Amino acid sequence: MNKSIQQLIEESTALLAQLVATPSLSREETQTADCISHFLIDRGISNNQVGNNVIAINKYFDENKPTILLNSHHDTVKPNPGYTRDPFEAIFEDGKLYGLGSNDAGGCLVALIATFLYYYADSDLAYNLCLIASAEEEISGKNGIEEAYKHVVPCAFAIVGEPTLLDLAVAEKGLMVLDCTAIGQSGHAAREEGVNAIYKAIADINWFNSYTFPKESEFLGPVKMSVTLINAGSQHNVVPAECKYVVDVRTTDVYSNQEVLEIIQSQVQSQVVARSTRLNPSTIPVDHPIVQAGLKLGKKIYGSPTMSDQALLPIPSIKVGPGDSARSHTADEFIYLKEIEQGVRFYIDILKSILKK
Repeated sequence: MNKSIQQLIEESTALLAQLVATPSLSREETQTADCISHFLIDRGISNNQVGNNVIAINKYFDENKPTILLNSHHDTVKPNPGYTRDPFEAIFEDGKLYGLGSNDAGGCLVALIATFLYYYADSDLAYNLCLIASAEEEISGKNGIEEAYKHVVPCAFAIVGEPTLLDLAVAEKGLMVLDCTAIGQSGHAAREEGVNAIYKAIADINWFNSYTFPKESEFLGPVKMSVTLINAGSQHNVVPAECKYVVDVRTTDVYSNQEVLEIIQSQVQSQVVARSTRLNPSTIPVDHPIVQAGLKLGKKIYGSPTMSDQALLPIPSIKVGPGDSARSHTADEFIYLKEIEQGVRFYIDILKSILKK
């Protein structure tokens, strides 16, 4: 693009302000998708949209080369009720940019777009670059990255932009929500009749509370299971024939979701049905070139308990980006302007040793 890094930083910051000022709740990202698309078109970069996902590839894309995916999202959650500022007004104050989505994950997205622009017209890259600005990340929607990725070439690995203080998440927990039903037999509470489904559920709930899976992840620790909802009974004098409860399961990279589900189903009496098994844990080897490039830049590696689009990508990936996840979904969300600059420079640097061999 023949633009200085400083110019790219300024343009990406201006783009972020525009995105903040454009409401983009999950499934309602049409306007921000158009905004990103026009930003690229104005710089001579053609792109296409799959739903509200924006996709672009580098100028000298070569089918004989492997491809790196650059991904972050442009949808947001609903504004936190505690906002004291207009969440849809981009406010620059005290070295910060305030507004909904500024930290999660607007700063990451515009920094990745700037990085894509930096390398876009380079004719001798070792890898192709594919940019996906995805929708529906906050709800793990089926029309987000999962759908968009079907419309690009298979990629070797991905950089997923999320606020991590520029440290590298090399593993990320997956999620399953289980609907469980303990089956008993109704009867009158005054007589010795019936089989109390609550008591049967208690036995299984105790198992969920105490069971330890044999394998433990180096970066994510053990699989975590939490019973979060329970419902049974219709009136005080009827032994309940059914007790329903919900279990939140946070899986790790040493098991697939399906494997964890099968273990659970083999151990409890209750009927266990997973709402979905698609939000799998993810991992990337520490000796992978992109991880090693990050370590050489002095960054830490860790396992992330929170989910991102990594869960829906069938390729190795790292999660890394400017901003702090502790600010995500908070009232008066903000990102430091310095963090945007650091993000752009970091993404360019971490890719340099891989792209410019």
